[in-house]
Amino acid sequence: MKINKIIFVYLLVLFFFCISKSYSQFLIRDNQDFTFSSLHKNAKILDVDDQQLTINQVLKISDDKFKTLPNDNTDLGFTTSNYWLHFKIKNETNDDLQYYIETSRPIVDVAEFYQIKSNGVIEKQVSGDIIPFHKRCFQQRKTIFKLNIHPLETGNYYIHLKSDGEVINAAVILRSPENLVSITSFEQIIFGFFYGIVLIASILYIFFFYAMKERVFLYYSLYVIFIGLLQFSIDGYFHQLVTPNGGWFSQHSVLIFAMIAGSLLGKYGEVFLKIKQYNSVIYILFNVVYALAIVVIVIIFFVPSLFAYCYPLANILGLIILILIISSVIYLYYDKKPVDVFFSIGVVFLILGFGIFILNNFGKVPNNFITQNSSKLGTGLEIIFLSLSMGNLIKKLKEDRESLQTLALEKSEEMNEMKSYFLSNISHELRTPLNTIMNFIDSINGETDSKTIQEKCEVIKSSSNSLLSSVNDILDFSKIEKDEIKLEVFEFNAHKLFNEVYSNILIRAQNKGLDFQYVQSPNLPKFLIGDENRIRQILMNLLYNSLKFTNEGIVKFKVDCEIVDDLVKMTFIISDSGEGIAKEKMNSIFDSFSQQSINNKRKYGGLGLGLYIVKALVNLHGGKINIESILNQGTICTINLDLKKVDEKLIAKILEPSDYDLKGKRILVVEDNAMNQIVLKMIIKKWLNTEVDFANNGEEGLESLKNSKYDIILMDLQMPIMDGYEATIEIRKGNSGINDKNIPIIAVTADVMESTKIKVIELGMNHYMSKPIEKTELFNAILNLV
Repeated sequence: MKINKIIFVYLLVLFFFCISKSYSQFLIRDNQDFTFSSLHKNAKILDVDDQQLTINQVLKISDDKFKTLPNDNTDLGFTTSNYWLHFKIKNETNDDLQYYIETSRPIVDVAEFYQIKSNGVIEKQVSGDIIPFHKRCFQQRKTIFKLNIHPLETGNYYIHLKSDGEVINAAVILRSPENLVSITSFEQIIFGFFYGIVLIASILYIFFFYAMKERVFLYYSLYVIFIGLLQFSIDGYFHQLVTPNGGWFSQHSVLIFAMIAGSLLGKYGEVFLKIKQYNSVIYILFNVVYALAIVVIVIIFFVPSLFAYCYPLANILGLIILILIISSVIYLYYDKKPVDVFFSIGVVFLILGFGIFILNNFGKVPNNFITQNSSKLGTGLEIIFLSLSMGNLIKKLKEDRESLQTLALEKSEEMNEMKSYFLSNISHELRTPLNTIMNFIDSINGETDSKTIQEKCEVIKSSSNSLLSSVNDILDFSKIEKDEIKLEVFEFNAHKLFNEVYSNILIRAQNKGLDFQYVQSPNLPKFLIGDENRIRQILMNLLYNSLKFTNEGIVKFKVDCEIVDDLVKMTFIISDSGEGIAKEKMNSIFDSFSQQSINNKRKYGGLGLGLYIVKALVNLHGGKINIESILNQGTICTINLDLKKVDEKLIAKILEPSDYDLKGKRILVVEDNAMNQIVLKMIIKKWLNTEVDFANNGEEGLESLKNSKYDIILMDLQMPIMDGYEATIEIRKGNSGINDKNIPIIAVTADVMESTKIKVIELGMNHYMSKPIEKTELFNAILNLV
């Protein structure tokens, strides 16, 4: 009985011994078809702390000091210790077998693989990111070793793992060659897709930053770049492709990229969510984390003795940044502030990805491709959804900018209205006294025989014309800018126009001591159809320029024409012996506010608008202008305009009246300015059979209309109490008493804005005249309406 018990105990011990021996080795049998297998159940691990043991020293250590690996991807944590893995593989087949052993992550510093032969020979293979890539026994980004097992042989294997403080994952995966090729090809497709997204997103949002100058695009683009570089390093590609010779940067790249990517994620989230605007406390916490991140980066570069502590610090700071972003989102939702839903989804995927990755490291979830690369998948989905949120941001920025553009357009329109109002006022305020001066000078000049007085009158008139020309230039510039300038085409006396231009310029030329010559074509028709005032303006501006830039010598003005049927092809040639224009300035002479230099503006004066307006007016006529110039020799300007001849039947209407007789017509002048009243009275009193009454504003004008019968009204526009617009409306409504509501009304105003001309016609006025008033033009206008 006692013997039986002893035998039973012996058999039991032998059974457990056999079990333990079989547990410590992996069996490969005939007809066993497998592509890969985790050997964690057959492997043990030993932590020798900081001892730098040789393989021979490890072989002397008792096997019972090794501990069993708890799972297929055991996380050893942040460590600088030396770890030794031990496992056995028995080939029970009659074939030579070739497999590959995969262990740890690609970024492990030292990975040494030892195969103990049955004859005691030790074969060694090395890997790790601190050695040059070409010195790896198996040149692959992962930590992989070749494994050859002879028939019926039991292989005894050791793996040495060492890191500088980063996480070590103790894994022992046996792969067939076919499985290694298959998984490598699959990973290349997935990783290619991931890195493609990273590259596209980073480049795209760099472009958006340069286009829109919004910092959030820069932070996001840089974050995507560095999170891509972090994954590139973790996957081993950075060491393989960028730093194949190893070295300091290869060993520290993961930590550096992790710190920068984490800080940029925080900065991007903070700016995107406008935390500074909504919550100052969270904003301060973000900045504290950035400061700590800078401290960690300084330690990495300058305090190598503390480097091992940087890995846990980096992970803690990364976790805090995620918590701050989550807190910001929750706060904004709670405070009912706008939060982009895609941003929230992106953060959720980022948290899920890294959460699963960490659980996999602790062996809490099954170890497979998805769990191993969950951080990459989470990051990829995060980038996709954050890019969608950035798309929404772009849309919002576009809408905001459109709104600002609309507001700016409204402001611009308001400014244009104010500008038009200002120009209208300045036109009125300047033209009103000019009207008085020029008409008084004409009156004095016509009433005296004194040569001295006449000469002085001509000087005053010339100066007034110069001032009027500057006022016209300012107003015409505004009209050209707003595309409001229009031609007023009527029949006019061409000979009279060109002679007036000649007479005006002759006085100026004589005062400057210049020779001025005028040549007129003998076949020039006396009467033409066109805009007399604009043609005068073109010629006067060009001739003024010639006089201005000619200090000695001659200025010539030639008028030539070619008659084709009823078309008169006019050619005006203005030449001088002045200082000319440099070649490099020729392309800009028609620009607004342009003169050859600031010194010229000071020397010669002027607004610099003359040629700009001339060019616009010539284009408006459908004509051509050409300027040729030689520096210090002179300038020739040629203008071609097509005008029409006047029908012989209409010539009589154009001739200046001989008697100025209105045959008993009564005129009501509604004008608030006393001087303008005097000017009109001075003009009209010379007419035969004409009566005129005056009213000081629109209200007085209506009272006069109710009490007396009139044939026509000369209406000023800007007046106190009731202006000309309001008075015209009342008249057209039939509130003018005994006078018919269709009584002819001529607007006589100093306001020459195009909008004013349109407005007076829309209100029902019959004609528009601008001050200064020319007596013949006024008489003909009244005669045509009464």
